[in-house]
Amino acid sequence: MIKGFREFILRGNVIDLAVAVVIGAAFTGIVNAIVSGLINPMIAYVFQAESLNGLTWDVPTLMGGTTTFAWGAIIGAVINFLAVAVVVYFVFVMPMNKLKERAAAREQLPPEPEPMPSEAEILIQIRDLLQKQNDAAPPKP
Repeated sequence: MIKGFREFILRGNVIDLAVAVVIGAAFTGIVNAIVSGLINPMIAYVFQAESLNGLTWDVPTLMGGTTTFAWGAIIGAVINFLAVAVVVYFVFVMPMNKLKERAAAREQLPPEPEPMPSEAEILIQIRDLLQKQNDAAPPKP
């Protein structure tokens, strides 16, 4: 059991995942600043919405009390998620994809050479050439 865990840790995927988490945490601050400083004010300008948290739905319960569904908070979370996704895509993902495409275009690896024929294929070709030469040669008297 411990041997399997050690192999899992030393495989390398865990290190890559840890680096991704750290970099993701660093980008979180940047993305949140862009969303709260740019995207949310633009949404507020278009929709004139002060806060969606006030949008609730009170429903009577079976025991005689009431319960509150905060559907405005859900809508706000969805809008926030979409805003973060838009920022991440257009600020980080799309430019990185363009850079990768340009780098791949610059590298333009030469085409792979044809594989060498096997020894058996070469012997077959030699046999066929010798047979053609013998067939083309004039008969001996």
